[in-house]
Amino acid sequence: MLRLKMTDDHIVDDLRNTYGVEFTAADVKGYCASRGMAYQTVTKRLEKYKVGRGKWNLELTSKVVEDIERSFNAPAVEPKLEQNLIPARDDTFVNFGLFNDLKAILKTGVFYPTFITGLSGNGKTFSVEQACAQLNKELIRVNITIETDEDDLIGGFRLINGNTVWHNGPVIEALERGATLLLDEIDLASNKILCLQPVLEGKGIFLKKIGKFVNPVAGFNVIATANTKGKGSDDGRFIGTNVLNEAFLERFPVTFEQEYPSQSVEKKILGRVASTIGVTDIDFINHLVTWGDIIRKTFYDGGVEDIISTRRLVHIVRAFSIFGKKEKAIEVCINRFDDETKQAFLELYDKVDVDFNLSN
Repeated sequence: MLRLKMTDDHIVDDLRNTYGVEFTAADVKGYCASRGMAYQTVTKRLEKYKVGRGKWNLELTSKVVEDIERSFNAPAVEPKLEQNLIPARDDTFVNFGLFNDLKAILKTGVFYPTFITGLSGNGKTFSVEQACAQLNKELIRVNITIETDEDDLIGGFRLINGNTVWHNGPVIEALERGATLLLDEIDLASNKILCLQPVLEGKGIFLKKIGKFVNPVAGFNVIATANTKGKGSDDGRFIGTNVLNEAFLERFPVTFEQEYPSQSVEKKILGRVASTIGVTDIDFINHLVTWGDIIRKTFYDGGVEDIISTRRLVHIVRAFSIFGKKEKAIEVCINRFDDETKQAFLELYDKVDVDFNLSN
């Protein structure tokens, strides 16, 4: 009972001693649980220190933030990024799947949000990067997680050299530069991603914290990649993916389904990678592609629960350039699978490549 009668100063001092000058809602909830206090009671007493949703700073009061917002006619804003954000061209890239359609969309300069779905390691993100590289378009990539929120995407106040400065998030940078915004692994997002609704409508966004409206510069576009279609993962292969809001998904006019490349294309991909790292064993590359294709067909038929992606085949070629033994290259790159699956994959490769020594 005595703890409930703690003064505001007592609570502030207690929080400072426990968490420092900055803390979050999770910290306050933990504090309340340990002290037997109500969360709403404590947060009400901390109102003047609130600097954002679920964020408090004991040295930066809400009044300071309000003063900054009111004085934003002469704002303290972090300078715009000056570096070149056009991705570098990669000589190992091979055009396949959705690439031509994606490039056609970006080439028009028309705002046309695009959703790309497909299994892991089949070139979704790489295709977006190389489309921008070939078109000399700037690309800003954001890797989405369950923790991604408005502050991460849109921006917020930051303490820089003792000064409170507004810092643009990647979304605002892309809007103001006319760049392509790549939302990678979008299906890992929570409902906090809904802050992008106006952006996905191509209408710009109002930055309520600084009282500024940002219009998109010509050429701005949004591309999202995902392993699912935003409906979650029924088979559990992509743990952490979420069911995305239907209104959010509806703002993407088109969805591309990216498949793994054909055997002929995959041989070109591995061949180009091999040529850059001194691997000359073409038979090994051909065997890897055949092996990967058989495993995928078996996976689609429900015969195995795991798959060999194009990315993993590239990993094996690179491992071969390091260790010089295909047996070791394959083994270390498929150790990520359970023992039964790993053994089945090794035995299958042994049948594909007569020169493979499974006992090594």
